[in-house]
Amino acid sequence: MRANIYEHFLPEERPFVDRAWEWVVNAGDYHEAKLSDFLDPRQCHIVESLANRHADVHIRLDGGFPEAERRRALIAPDYRDIEAEPMGMRVLSISSEDQKLGSLQHGDYLGAILGLGLKRDKVGDIHVREDGCHVIITEEISVFLDMNLRQVHRVNVMTEVLELEVLRTADATLEPLDITVASLRLDGIASDVFRLSRSKIVVPIRAGRCRVNWKTEEDPSKPLKSGDIVALQGFGRFKVLETDGMTKKGRHRVRIGKFV
Repeated sequence: MRANIYEHFLPEERPFVDRAWEWVVNAGDYHEAKLSDFLDPRQCHIVESLANRHADVHIRLDGGFPEAERRRALIAPDYRDIEAEPMGMRVLSISSEDQKLGSLQHGDYLGAILGLGLKRDKVGDIHVREDGCHVIITEEISVFLDMNLRQVHRVNVMTEVLELEVLRTADATLEPLDITVASLRLDGIASDVFRLSRSKIVVPIRAGRCRVNWKTEEDPSKPLKSGDIVALQGFGRFKVLETDGMTKKGRHRVRIGKFV
């Protein structure tokens, strides 16, 4: 059974597949419910597909609001009413009287939280606004963060733990960028977006530091299409908004949205 499961996923995903399958088996065979930490969309897909393989298991995915990117999974025996169960999430509200607060970005807040020694999977979506930030977090780290988070990128901050009902969401900010490329290859588009030479951009891609739609992608020649989200560790993320025809010189017009 395990070998049959592996063929649907990438080799580097096997450790997570093993963990997720154990959650499913424990729920279906031993009646043990499992509430995961926050999962990225690819991990959510893996857990959901594995849960669908077991007739006695069902799953709930919840990130605190309907459009959440990062979500927790509750895997339980199918007779259990999981819609009514708490998902163990809180909102960390971050504010400041410092005028520099408005210049802080998503990475600044995430870096400050992880800099306290916490793992990424304890943190859900981060909603940055001009007057501060609402971060969805697991309940068990809420008191620690409330007591210890006092600075974000050299800006002194105040914190408060709130219930999910008062979450103030913010759409991800995409900075538009229009480029023309010889082909729709990953390395060609990424080199233009991050303003690196083609020879330099292939190094992190081949080193496994690139993800396309949350799947590791080591092939620089992979063609991209509208809707693809590319993350390159150490450089940032972008979304292919549209591939809009050709120029007179035969180059592809591509509209990009850079996450800021």
